[in-house]
Amino acid sequence: MSSLRCQRTIAQRVAVTGFGYWSGQDVRVEFRPAKAGCGVTFVRGDLSQPVRLPVDVGCRVSVPRRTCLQVGDVRVEMVEHVLAALGGLGIDNCDVWVDAAELPGCDGSSLAFVEALDRAGVVDQGLPVRPLRVDRQLRLGDEQAWIEINPPRVDGLSIEYRLDYGPGPIGRQALTVEITPETFRQELASCRTFLLEKEARLLMSQGLGERVTPSDLLIFNSDGPIANSLRFVDECVRHKILDVVGDLALANCPIVGHVIANRSGHSLNAALVASVVKQSGDLLATGRCA
Repeated sequence: MSSLRCQRTIAQRVAVTGFGYWSGQDVRVEFRPAKAGCGVTFVRGDLSQPVRLPVDVGCRVSVPRRTCLQVGDVRVEMVEHVLAALGGLGIDNCDVWVDAAELPGCDGSSLAFVEALDRAGVVDQGLPVRPLRVDRQLRLGDEQAWIEINPPRVDGLSIEYRLDYGPGPIGRQALTVEITPETFRQELASCRTFLLEKEARLLMSQGLGERVTPSDLLIFNSDGPIANSLRFVDECVRHKILDVVGDLALANCPIVGHVIANRSGHSLNAALVASVVKQSGDLLATGRCA
């Protein structure tokens, strides 16, 4: 996807419904067109007065296993799969209205959001995008888990991810993807959240995820996915790349560079975005719609 293009929004409103994996609460997400230069903004429409939460890495709060944004005491949680869909399809400006704090988990992927956005259609808005182009290497993490970004190999974003779960059904996986709307739809959008059975049991013992079943996402025991089947033999590493796309969208503008990640998660991904934004010296929020 070339960085030399016009900004885009959706042609009409479209909605997705589901429930939050963590809270179990029903939620409706409505994607609405936004003016050029506005970026992506979540709107909590369930409150007495709607609260707007701009997609900004500075609004990210640290919560285990998911990406959350907070303004004041208002949050939106598990936003990464929605942001991955918008970023992967190259949609720059959109208001995302929700009627609960947590976004729907759906099947643990971005597929439902991509299908909805494709139904809505995408329109060019006449003004050029302002990409953040990386001109030097930047690396964060330690020997076990790290992420780095380098000058671009293509005119856009490419991501290489290395996954290592050691011996077992997930094992070691690696993949490199050039992120375009076509590759995102075909190679990443349908790839689902995964975790080990022991992790799932621990979360449920804490009162979390009680409404989720193994058919809703990928839960692995020693034999492989429980009551489910893989969509790709390397679906797990593909989902990790999907997560990186979603977390990089916290810049609220396209990033042009080549990312290499080794066992990186949401916190490291977001830290990289914050460092890239800081290094760029460009206050990306400037000029965004109020």
